[in-house]
Amino acid sequence: MSGERVKILHPGQWNRLGGPDFKNARLQTGDGPEIFGDVELHLRAEDWAAHRHAKDPAYARVVLHVVLFPPAAGYVTRDGFGAVIPMLPLLTLLRHDLEEFAADEAIERLAARPVGRIVEELGALPLAELTARLRSLAGARWRQKVHFARLRVQRLGWDAACHQTALEILGYRFNRSPMLRLAARFPLELWSSGQVTVETLLAAESEAWSLQGVRPANQPRTRLTQYKAWAHSRPDWPKRLVAPGEIWPQVSAEAATRGVRREHGFGRWGARLADEVCGGAVGGSRFETLMVDGLLPLVAAQGTMEAELFGAWFHWFPGDLPPLMTQALRDLGVVTSKQQPAINGFAQGLLGWWWQREATTATSEGRGA
Repeated sequence: MSGERVKILHPGQWNRLGGPDFKNARLQTGDGPEIFGDVELHLRAEDWAAHRHAKDPAYARVVLHVVLFPPAAGYVTRDGFGAVIPMLPLLTLLRHDLEEFAADEAIERLAARPVGRIVEELGALPLAELTARLRSLAGARWRQKVHFARLRVQRLGWDAACHQTALEILGYRFNRSPMLRLAARFPLELWSSGQVTVETLLAAESEAWSLQGVRPANQPRTRLTQYKAWAHSRPDWPKRLVAPGEIWPQVSAEAATRGVRREHGFGRWGARLADEVCGGAVGGSRFETLMVDGLLPLVAAQGTMEAELFGAWFHWFPGDLPPLMTQALRDLGVVTSKQQPAINGFAQGLLGWWWQREATTATSEGRGA
Protein backbone atom coordinates (compact mmCIF):
# COMPACT_ATOMS: atom_id res chain seq x y z
CA MET A 1 0.00 0.00 0.00
CA SER A 2 3.05 2.27 -0.05
CA GLY A 3 2.77 2.76 -3.81
CA GLU A 4 6.01 0.90 -4.54
CA ARG A 5 6.16 -1.60 -7.38
CA VAL A 6 6.45 -5.25 -6.39
CA LYS A 7 8.47 -7.53 -8.65
CA ILE A 8 7.89 -11.27 -8.32
CA LEU A 9 11.32 -12.81 -8.91
CA HIS A 10 10.01 -16.26 -8.01
CA PRO A 11 6.49 -17.05 -6.73
CA GLY A 12 7.73 -19.82 -4.45
CA GLN A 13 5.99 -23.15 -3.96
CA TRP A 14 2.25 -23.48 -3.61
CA ASN A 15 1.63 -24.72 -0.07
CA ARG A 16 -1.18 -27.28 -0.11
CA LEU A 17 -0.89 -27.85 3.65
CA GLY A 18 -1.46 -25.54 6.60
CA GLY A 19 0.26 -22.17 6.74
CA PRO A 20 0.94 -19.46 4.12
CA ASP A 21 -0.32 -20.04 0.58
CA PHE A 22 3.13 -19.76 -1.05
CA LYS A 23 6.42 -20.71 0.59
CA ASN A 24 9.94 -19.43 -0.15
CA ALA A 25 9.06 -16.68 -2.62
CA ARG A 26 11.61 -14.15 -3.90
CA LEU A 27 10.38 -10.56 -4.19
CA GLN A 28 11.69 -7.07 -4.71
CA THR A 29 9.95 -3.83 -3.78
CA GLY A 30 11.02 -0.71 -5.61
CA ASP A 31 14.80 -0.67 -6.07
CA GLY A 32 15.43 -2.44 -2.78
CA PRO A 33 17.21 -5.74 -2.20
CA GLU A 34 15.64 -9.11 -2.80
CA ILE A 35 13.26 -10.33 -0.11
CA PHE A 36 12.88 -14.01 0.74
CA GLY A 37 9.84 -15.36 2.54
CA ASP A 38 6.26 -16.54 2.31
CA VAL A 39 3.15 -15.01 0.73
CA GLU A 40 -0.37 -15.16 2.15
CA LEU A 41 -3.52 -14.59 0.04
CA HIS A 42 -6.90 -13.35 1.28
CA LEU A 43 -10.01 -11.81 -0.20
CA ARG A 44 -9.91 -8.96 2.32
CA ALA A 45 -7.11 -7.46 4.38
CA GLU A 46 -9.10 -7.95 7.59
CA ASP A 47 -8.94 -11.74 7.13
CA TRP A 48 -5.35 -11.73 8.41
CA ALA A 49 -6.47 -10.57 11.84
CA ALA A 50 -9.70 -12.58 11.73
CA HIS A 51 -7.68 -15.77 11.19
CA ARG A 52 -5.22 -14.76 13.96
CA HIS A 53 -2.20 -15.29 11.70
CA ALA A 54 -0.03 -12.82 13.65
CA LYS A 55 -0.08 -15.19 16.64
CA ASP A 56 0.60 -18.30 14.54
CA PRO A 57 4.34 -19.18 14.20
CA ALA A 58 3.60 -20.78 10.82
CA TYR A 59 3.09 -17.28 9.41
CA ALA A 60 6.21 -15.72 10.92
CA ARG A 61 8.04 -15.65 7.56
CA VAL A 62 5.26 -13.91 5.58
CA VAL A 63 6.75 -10.97 3.65
CA LEU A 64 3.78 -10.09 1.43
CA HIS A 65 0.03 -10.06 2.08
CA VAL A 66 -1.91 -10.25 -1.21
CA VAL A 67 -5.59 -9.29 -1.03
CA LEU A 68 -8.27 -8.93 -3.67
CA PHE A 69 -10.17 -5.94 -2.30
CA PRO A 70 -8.33 -2.72 -1.32
CA PRO A 71 -8.52 -2.11 2.44
CA ALA A 72 -9.78 1.02 4.15
CA ALA A 73 -7.41 3.98 4.16
CA GLY A 74 -4.67 3.54 6.74
CA TYR A 75 -5.30 -0.16 7.32
CA VAL A 76 -2.10 -2.25 7.54
CA THR A 77 -1.16 -5.88 8.14
CA ARG A 78 1.15 -6.50 11.10
CA ASP A 79 3.16 -9.55 12.10
CA GLY A 80 3.47 -11.01 15.61
CA PHE A 81 5.99 -8.32 16.62
CA GLY A 82 3.85 -5.45 15.37
CA ALA A 83 5.92 -4.82 12.24
CA VAL A 84 4.05 -3.87 9.06
CA ILE A 85 3.86 -6.53 6.34
CA PRO A 86 3.61 -5.04 2.82
CA MET A 87 0.17 -5.50 1.30
CA LEU A 88 -0.73 -5.85 -2.38
CA PRO A 89 -4.41 -5.23 -3.36
CA LEU A 90 -5.13 -6.82 -6.74
CA LEU A 91 -8.56 -5.57 -7.79
CA THR A 92 -7.42 -2.17 -9.05
CA LEU A 93 -4.62 -3.81 -11.06
CA LEU A 94 -6.72 -6.35 -12.93
CA ARG A 95 -7.11 -5.71 -16.63
CA HIS A 96 -10.57 -7.35 -16.49
CA ASP A 97 -13.07 -8.11 -13.80
CA LEU A 98 -13.07 -11.57 -12.24
CA GLU A 99 -15.79 -12.83 -14.57
CA GLU A 100 -13.66 -11.98 -17.60
CA PHE A 101 -10.68 -13.89 -16.23
CA ALA A 102 -12.89 -16.89 -15.56
CA ALA A 103 -14.47 -16.55 -19.01
CA ASP A 104 -11.22 -17.65 -20.66
CA GLU A 105 -11.40 -20.98 -18.87
CA ALA A 106 -15.15 -21.18 -19.40
CA ILE A 107 -14.62 -20.90 -23.17
CA GLU A 108 -12.32 -23.92 -23.08
CA ARG A 109 -14.84 -25.99 -21.11
CA LEU A 110 -17.73 -24.81 -23.27
CA ALA A 111 -15.88 -25.80 -26.44
CA ALA A 112 -15.58 -29.36 -25.14
CA ARG A 113 -19.25 -29.68 -24.20
CA PRO A 114 -21.72 -31.47 -26.53
CA VAL A 115 -24.05 -29.03 -28.29
CA GLY A 116 -27.02 -31.17 -27.36
CA ARG A 117 -26.50 -30.62 -23.64
CA ILE A 118 -26.53 -26.83 -24.06
CA VAL A 119 -29.65 -26.99 -26.21
CA GLU A 120 -31.30 -29.31 -23.71
CA GLU A 121 -30.74 -26.88 -20.84
CA LEU A 122 -31.81 -23.71 -22.67
CA GLY A 123 -34.32 -25.18 -25.10
CA ALA A 124 -37.12 -25.25 -22.52
CA LEU A 125 -37.33 -21.46 -22.60
CA PRO A 126 -39.70 -19.82 -25.13
CA LEU A 127 -37.66 -18.24 -27.93
CA ALA A 128 -38.67 -14.66 -27.03
CA GLU A 129 -37.69 -15.20 -23.41
CA LEU A 130 -34.41 -16.84 -24.39
CA THR A 131 -33.36 -14.04 -26.74
CA ALA A 132 -34.29 -11.42 -24.13
CA ARG A 133 -32.18 -13.24 -21.58
CA LEU A 134 -29.21 -13.46 -23.93
CA ARG A 135 -29.52 -9.74 -24.73
CA SER A 136 -29.52 -8.95 -21.02
CA LEU A 137 -26.46 -11.11 -20.38
CA ALA A 138 -24.70 -9.57 -23.37
CA GLY A 139 -25.46 -6.12 -22.01
CA ALA A 140 -23.83 -7.03 -18.71
CA ARG A 141 -20.69 -8.23 -20.51
CA TRP A 142 -20.57 -5.03 -22.59
CA ARG A 143 -20.76 -2.84 -19.49
CA GLN A 144 -17.98 -4.84 -17.86
CA LYS A 145 -15.73 -4.49 -20.89
CA VAL A 146 -16.30 -0.73 -21.07
CA HIS A 147 -15.78 -0.32 -17.32
CA PHE A 148 -12.41 -2.04 -17.36
CA ALA A 149 -11.37 -0.31 -20.58
CA ARG A 150 -12.08 2.97 -18.78
CA LEU A 151 -9.95 1.90 -15.81
CA ARG A 152 -7.13 1.01 -18.16
CA VAL A 153 -7.31 4.38 -19.92
CA GLN A 154 -7.34 6.21 -16.58
CA ARG A 155 -4.33 4.26 -15.35
CA LEU A 156 -2.19 4.26 -18.51
CA GLY A 157 -3.40 7.08 -20.72
CA TRP A 158 -5.09 6.67 -24.09
CA ASP A 159 -2.16 5.65 -26.33
CA ALA A 160 -0.69 3.15 -23.84
CA ALA A 161 -4.13 1.67 -23.09
CA CYS A 162 -4.75 1.09 -26.79
CA HIS A 163 -1.27 -0.40 -27.25
CA GLN A 164 -1.72 -2.75 -24.31
CA THR A 165 -5.22 -3.82 -25.36
CA ALA A 166 -4.16 -4.62 -28.92
CA LEU A 167 -1.23 -6.78 -27.87
CA GLU A 168 -3.30 -8.57 -25.27
CA ILE A 169 -5.95 -9.51 -27.82
CA LEU A 170 -3.36 -10.58 -30.38
CA GLY A 171 -1.92 -12.84 -27.67
CA TYR A 172 -5.32 -14.50 -27.45
CA ARG A 173 -5.99 -16.72 -24.45
CA PHE A 174 -2.70 -18.59 -24.24
CA ASN A 175 -0.17 -15.75 -24.51
CA ARG A 176 -1.95 -12.76 -23.02
CA SER A 177 0.41 -12.36 -20.07
CA PRO A 178 3.70 -12.20 -22.00
CA MET A 179 2.09 -9.88 -24.56
CA LEU A 180 0.98 -7.54 -21.76
CA ARG A 181 4.49 -7.49 -20.30
CA LEU A 182 5.92 -6.63 -23.72
CA ALA A 183 3.41 -3.80 -24.06
CA ALA A 184 4.59 -2.34 -20.76
CA ARG A 185 8.28 -2.81 -21.50
CA PHE A 186 8.24 -1.65 -25.14
CA PRO A 187 5.99 1.40 -25.76
CA LEU A 188 4.21 1.93 -29.06
CA GLU A 189 6.80 4.39 -30.37
CA LEU A 190 9.52 1.72 -30.22
CA TRP A 191 7.43 -0.58 -32.40
CA SER A 192 6.43 2.10 -34.90
CA SER A 193 9.96 3.50 -35.27
CA GLY A 194 11.56 0.10 -35.81
CA GLN A 195 13.72 0.34 -32.67
CA VAL A 196 12.66 -3.11 -31.53
CA THR A 197 12.90 -6.36 -33.49
CA VAL A 198 10.70 -9.43 -33.36
CA GLU A 199 13.69 -11.47 -32.21
CA THR A 200 14.25 -9.09 -29.30
CA LEU A 201 10.58 -9.35 -28.34
CA LEU A 202 10.57 -13.14 -28.51
CA ALA A 203 13.73 -13.35 -26.43
CA ALA A 204 12.35 -10.98 -23.78
CA GLU A 205 9.65 -13.52 -22.90
CA SER A 206 11.43 -16.66 -24.05
CA GLU A 207 10.41 -18.70 -21.00
CA ALA A 208 6.79 -17.54 -20.95
CA TRP A 209 5.45 -18.28 -24.43
CA SER A 210 2.84 -21.02 -24.73
CA LEU A 211 3.06 -22.92 -28.01
CA GLN A 212 1.21 -26.15 -27.27
CA GLY A 213 -2.24 -26.16 -28.82
CA VAL A 214 -1.71 -22.74 -30.42
CA ARG A 215 -2.63 -22.62 -34.10
CA PRO A 216 0.06 -21.33 -36.52
CA ALA A 217 -1.86 -18.09 -37.05
CA ASN A 218 -1.73 -17.41 -33.30
CA GLN A 219 1.94 -18.27 -32.75
CA PRO A 220 3.84 -15.50 -30.92
CA ARG A 221 6.21 -14.81 -33.82
CA THR A 222 3.28 -14.41 -36.21
CA ARG A 223 1.35 -12.08 -33.93
CA LEU A 224 4.40 -9.98 -33.01
CA THR A 225 5.30 -9.59 -36.67
CA GLN A 226 1.71 -8.61 -37.36
CA TYR A 227 1.60 -5.93 -34.69
CA LYS A 228 5.01 -4.58 -35.67
CA ALA A 229 3.71 -4.09 -39.22
CA TRP A 230 0.55 -2.49 -37.82
CA ALA A 231 2.48 -0.04 -35.60
CA HIS A 232 4.89 0.85 -38.40
CA SER A 233 2.08 1.47 -40.88
CA ARG A 234 -0.18 3.38 -38.46
CA PRO A 235 2.05 4.81 -35.68
CA ASP A 236 -0.79 7.13 -34.64
CA TRP A 237 -3.46 4.44 -34.67
CA PRO A 238 -4.87 5.23 -31.19
CA LYS A 239 -5.62 8.79 -32.34
CA ARG A 240 -7.16 7.51 -35.57
CA LEU A 241 -9.54 5.40 -33.49
CA VAL A 242 -11.16 8.53 -32.08
CA ALA A 243 -10.38 10.91 -34.94
CA PRO A 244 -12.65 13.98 -35.11
CA GLY A 245 -15.60 13.39 -37.35
CA GLU A 246 -15.53 9.61 -37.00
CA ILE A 247 -19.10 8.37 -37.26
CA TRP A 248 -19.99 5.35 -35.17
CA PRO A 249 -23.28 3.61 -35.87
CA GLN A 250 -25.88 4.14 -33.17
CA VAL A 251 -28.37 1.31 -33.45
CA SER A 252 -30.69 -0.64 -31.20
CA ALA A 253 -29.80 -4.12 -30.01
CA GLU A 254 -33.48 -4.94 -30.48
CA ALA A 255 -33.39 -4.21 -34.23
CA ALA A 256 -33.04 -6.91 -36.88
CA THR A 257 -29.37 -7.57 -37.55
CA ARG A 258 -29.57 -7.88 -41.34
CA GLY A 259 -31.29 -4.54 -41.67
CA VAL A 260 -28.85 -2.87 -39.29
CA ARG A 261 -25.81 -4.20 -41.09
CA ARG A 262 -27.21 -3.27 -44.47
CA GLU A 263 -28.28 0.24 -43.48
CA HIS A 264 -24.98 1.13 -41.79
CA GLY A 265 -22.69 -0.86 -44.06
CA PHE A 266 -21.04 -2.90 -41.34
CA GLY A 267 -18.88 -4.77 -43.83
CA ARG A 268 -17.56 -1.59 -45.48
CA TRP A 269 -17.23 0.13 -42.12
CA GLY A 270 -15.18 -2.73 -40.67
CA ALA A 271 -12.97 -2.87 -43.76
CA ARG A 272 -12.32 0.87 -43.52
CA LEU A 273 -11.39 0.62 -39.85
CA ALA A 274 -9.15 -2.38 -40.52
CA ASP A 275 -7.28 -0.24 -43.04
CA GLU A 276 -7.30 3.21 -41.44
CA VAL A 277 -6.66 2.05 -37.87
CA CYS A 278 -4.77 -1.24 -38.30
CA GLY A 279 -3.06 -0.59 -41.62
CA GLY A 280 -4.52 -3.79 -43.05
CA ALA A 281 -2.29 -5.85 -40.74
CA VAL A 282 -5.16 -7.58 -38.92
CA GLY A 283 -8.09 -9.26 -40.62
CA GLY A 284 -10.55 -12.10 -40.38
CA SER A 285 -11.90 -13.33 -37.07
CA ARG A 286 -9.00 -11.78 -35.15
CA PHE A 287 -10.02 -8.31 -36.35
CA GLU A 288 -13.61 -9.02 -35.29
CA THR A 289 -12.32 -10.06 -31.85
CA LEU A 290 -10.22 -6.92 -31.73
CA MET A 291 -13.33 -4.86 -32.46
CA VAL A 292 -15.64 -6.43 -29.87
CA ASP A 293 -13.11 -7.01 -27.09
CA GLY A 294 -10.90 -3.98 -27.63
CA LEU A 295 -11.66 -1.14 -30.02
CA LEU A 296 -15.37 -0.61 -29.39
CA PRO A 297 -15.07 -0.81 -25.58
CA LEU A 298 -12.11 1.60 -25.71
CA VAL A 299 -14.02 4.15 -27.81
CA ALA A 300 -17.01 3.84 -25.48
CA ALA A 301 -14.73 4.29 -22.45
CA GLN A 302 -13.04 7.35 -23.91
CA GLY A 303 -16.23 9.34 -24.34
CA THR A 304 -19.87 9.24 -23.41
CA MET A 305 -21.10 6.74 -26.00
CA GLU A 306 -21.33 3.58 -23.90
CA ALA A 307 -25.09 3.17 -24.38
CA GLU A 308 -25.05 4.29 -28.03
CA LEU A 309 -22.28 1.87 -29.08
CA PHE A 310 -23.84 -1.16 -27.43
CA GLY A 311 -26.04 -1.82 -30.48
CA ALA A 312 -23.06 -1.78 -32.86
CA TRP A 313 -21.13 -4.10 -30.54
CA PHE A 314 -24.15 -6.39 -30.21
CA HIS A 315 -24.74 -6.73 -33.98
CA TRP A 316 -21.03 -7.00 -34.83
CA PHE A 317 -19.60 -10.15 -36.38
CA PRO A 318 -18.51 -12.95 -34.00
CA GLY A 319 -14.81 -13.16 -33.32
CA ASP A 320 -12.70 -16.08 -32.16
CA LEU A 321 -15.37 -17.83 -30.13
CA PRO A 322 -15.85 -21.61 -30.46
CA PRO A 323 -17.98 -22.60 -33.51
CA LEU A 324 -19.96 -24.74 -31.10
CA MET A 325 -21.54 -21.56 -29.76
CA THR A 326 -22.97 -20.62 -33.14
CA GLN A 327 -24.18 -24.18 -33.66
CA ALA A 328 -25.94 -24.14 -30.30
CA LEU A 329 -27.60 -20.81 -31.12
CA ARG A 330 -28.76 -22.25 -34.45
CA ASP A 331 -30.19 -25.35 -32.80
CA LEU A 332 -31.99 -23.13 -30.29
CA GLY A 333 -33.52 -21.09 -33.11
CA VAL A 334 -31.83 -17.85 -31.99
CA VAL A 335 -29.66 -17.77 -35.12
CA THR A 336 -31.32 -18.48 -38.46
CA SER A 337 -29.79 -18.37 -41.89
CA LYS A 338 -32.39 -16.00 -43.35
CA GLN A 339 -33.57 -13.73 -40.54
CA GLN A 340 -30.88 -13.67 -37.86
CA PRO A 341 -27.22 -14.26 -38.75
CA ALA A 342 -24.60 -15.12 -36.17
CA ILE A 343 -23.65 -12.04 -34.17
CA ASN A 344 -21.36 -11.12 -31.33
CA GLY A 345 -24.18 -10.18 -28.96
CA PHE A 346 -25.92 -13.54 -28.78
CA ALA A 347 -22.57 -15.35 -28.60
CA GLN A 348 -21.53 -13.11 -25.70
CA GLY A 349 -24.89 -13.71 -24.04
CA LEU A 350 -24.45 -17.47 -24.33
CA LEU A 351 -20.96 -17.18 -22.87
CA GLY A 352 -22.38 -15.11 -20.02
CA TRP A 353 -25.03 -17.77 -19.35
CA TRP A 354 -22.43 -20.52 -19.39
CA TRP A 355 -20.16 -18.64 -17.01
CA GLN A 356 -23.06 -18.06 -14.59
CA ARG A 357 -23.95 -21.74 -14.80
CA GLU A 358 -20.35 -22.77 -14.05
CA ALA A 359 -20.12 -20.36 -11.12
CA THR A 360 -23.43 -21.58 -9.67
CA THR A 361 -22.38 -25.22 -10.04
CA ALA A 362 -19.03 -24.57 -8.39
CA THR A 363 -20.67 -22.74 -5.50
CA SER A 364 -23.20 -25.53 -4.98
CA GLU A 365 -20.50 -28.18 -5.03
CA GLY A 366 -18.44 -26.16 -2.60
CA ARG A 367 -21.31 -25.84 -0.16
CA GLY A 368 -22.02 -29.54 -0.41
CA ALA A 369 -18.42 -30.51 0.32
